Amino acid sequence: MVFDINQIQEMLPHRYPFLLVDRITDVKNGEYVEGYLNISITNSVFQGHFPGHPIYPGVLIIEGMAQTGAILPFTVMDKDELSEKVVYFMSIDKAKFRKPVLPGDKLVYKVSTIKHRGKIWQLKGEAYVDGELVSEAELKAMIMDK
Repeated sequence: MVFDINQIQEMLPHRYPFLLVDRITDVKNGEYVEGYLNISITNSVFQGHFPGHPIYPGVLIIEGMAQTGAILPFTVMDKDELSEKVVYFMSIDKAKFRKPVLPGDKLVYKVSTIKHRGKIWQLKGEAYVDGELVSEAELKAMIMDK
């Protein structure tokens, strides 16, 4: 299953410049999701984050991972529920940053479900550039009514 930016915007409340996933490239209902973000030098974040030595902020990598993971609960919901629910993140644990992400990189997010019970989802997120792990974290989220 593949979701383009329009389909992602139907599930997530985020919009530019806070939408940090360009496309979902693989989904296994409720278990796994993969998506990506193209990192462009034209992104305004580079004006203030390490000017002259542009590095994509780690906090935005984690947020992109979280947004990608937020797709998972929607893959197991009835279509009628989609417009009535939102995913809120509750915690970020064990976050690690292994390599800098630079303009021109394609940041690939891989997020899998550790477990979920009712409205609470625990996820494992990883971010890769050129097949190399650049960041990882455990995320916890809750599905809520809008």
